[in-house]
Formats: sequence, C-alpha cells, structure tokens
Amino acid sequence: MNLIICLIVIFVLIAIFSKTPVIPKSHWDHHFDAFQFSAQEFYNNIEQEIQKRKMPNVSFTRSLSPEKGIFSTRREYLTVTRGEYVFDICAAPFGTGFFVSWWLGEHEEGLAAKIPILNKLPGNRRNKTYYQIDIECMFKSAVHSAVLNVINNITTAKGVRPLSELERQPKDGLFSKSN
Repeated sequence: MNLIICLIVIFVLIAIFSKTPVIPKSHWDHHFDAFQFSAQEFYNNIEQEIQKRKMPNVSFTRSLSPEKGIFSTRREYLTVTRGEYVFDICAAPFGTGFFVSWWLGEHEEGLAAKIPILNKLPGNRRNKTYYQIDIECMFKSAVHSAVLNVINNITTAKGVRPLSELERQPKDGLFSKSN
C-alpha cells in the first residue's frame, strides 16, 4: 500500500512540475524557396517588432523542441507569452529555402490539466468571457502582424516577392471547435 501511495505522490509531483500542456488554437506557416536567413536575427527582429507595440505582460523565451523524439535533434523556437496564451515561432532553413511558422496555443490551467486522466474529464475547461476572447484575438493579431512585418522587411531588402493575401492568412481550420 505504501508503494502505491509513493507512486501516486511521485506521479502528482511530476505532473505539477512538468511543462504545462499547450492546446493549439491557430497556426501559420510559409516556405520561401531559394532563400536563406539567420533564425537568430529573425527572432531578434520579431522581439523588437513586438516590443514596439507595447503590449502589456508579454514575455519572450527561447526553447528547444525535439524534431521527433526525446533524443532527436532539437529545433529552437521563440516563445512569446501573454497570460495563458503562447506563440511558438519557428524560423529555420529547410533544404535550399527558409521556413517560418507559428503556433498559437493556450496553457491548460490547474492541477487537473496536468494529470492525464483528470484533464480529459468533461467540464474541465472553463467558459471564457468576451474580454478573454478579445484579448486572445488582439494578441494573435498583433503577433501575427509583427511576424508579417518582419518577413516583409526581410524579403523587400533581399528582393524576394512579397506574400500574397492568401499566404498571409492563419490556418485556423486545422483545429476542431473544441480546441
């Protein structure tokens, strides 16, 4: 019995101190053929562009995410966070081109979100107010606009054609209504 209690305590502690899961809500990406650029410079430009907007409570971190599994090569992402909303922005060479993407997600909140069995229970996710939805929309719009501005500045300087209106649109249809 003591062994079972110890295992449960260890499981709960791991769940509490592990990275909070992020629920993907929106996505955007674009591949630039025959084009190369420094990912570090791209991330620095994004940070500066977002800082110009003076959005409250925004923070930046760099994180390494495995390409496949735990022992695979890691890809660096710029993470832009405001409250429970998280943008993970990727800029990387891909073949002879350059790839940019972002994922907007939302942290699951509370202990129940961190424990795999409990986070699947109905009613775990709270209803949002209009204000919370507005904040999410403003944050998404501002960061997406910053990414597009940086891309526009870089491509203009390098003589690469600008993105079309269709290429500039987020790909929100990838996620079900429950996300």
